[in-house]
Amino acid sequence: MNIFLSGGTGFVGGHLRRALLEKGHRIRLLAHKRGDGFEDGIEVVEGDVTRPDTFAGQLAGCEAAINLVGIIREFPAQGITFEKLLVQATRNMVDAAKGAGIKRYLHMSALGTRPNATSAYHRSKFLAEEYVRASGLDYTIFRPSIIFGPKDDFINKLAGYIKGYPAVPVIGDGKYRLQPIAADDVARCFAMSLEMPETVGKTYEICGIDRLTYNEMLDTIGRVLGKSHVAKIPNPLGIMKLVVPLLQGFSFFPITMDQILMLVEENICDGAWRETFNFEPQRFEEGIRAYLRPHG
Repeated sequence: MNIFLSGGTGFVGGHLRRALLEKGHRIRLLAHKRGDGFEDGIEVVEGDVTRPDTFAGQLAGCEAAINLVGIIREFPAQGITFEKLLVQATRNMVDAAKGAGIKRYLHMSALGTRPNATSAYHRSKFLAEEYVRASGLDYTIFRPSIIFGPKDDFINKLAGYIKGYPAVPVIGDGKYRLQPIAADDVARCFAMSLEMPETVGKTYEICGIDRLTYNEMLDTIGRVLGKSHVAKIPNPLGIMKLVVPLLQGFSFFPITMDQILMLVEENICDGAWRETFNFEPQRFEEGIRAYLRPHG
């Protein structure tokens, strides 16, 4: 199958490219610049998903389109907003797929997405989903939990804090639960769904087996790094709500209020997706041991 892929140059994109190629698909990859370093079987086309005129004609001859484009944080002064990169980019991809006569469409959303979400990120993701659902395409939407893998941002960042500092700051009480899933498992679901007609018109919340509190996640990362104990410094939510809005506009500041709201509301699912895709996802500790190195 010829597949048009947007957002495929990033962390999850690398895993999905390999999963699609292993199944014998051919990929036309949308990228800002043509470059080397991509696998055989990939045709790179230049374009910008926020500007339909730069890529819409490139979907001709493809039988499916996959959109992974997303950001977790806004920088409005740089033109990086949820409206532009989550909502409008999705509209552009859907419209381009329809214009090219493509029927099959896979979309990356996020666990927690809903119309009345506390975070602007999840509300924007829901607007994008609604456009997909109303498109008339044979769509499948995936809502993964926190995704881990060798080049992930979240787990590697926490590991860096644990390695580099005597204690790790914790937002609130750290008892909110997360259910991380491996990037390879997310990619596997995407690739499998192309050959599974029963996934058309469905939205899947996908999460791992291990349901961990934030504190337990820090302890697990610490254990993998060879630390017997991870000291934690609680940061009361009330104080965070006063301080973070003042600093979140600066790129050096590590977190935004939107991210805090998403973190403390939990990020878990019932695992029903496994009934459809019929495989056991990677365990969290086993998965991160493959790429986190003990602290030396």
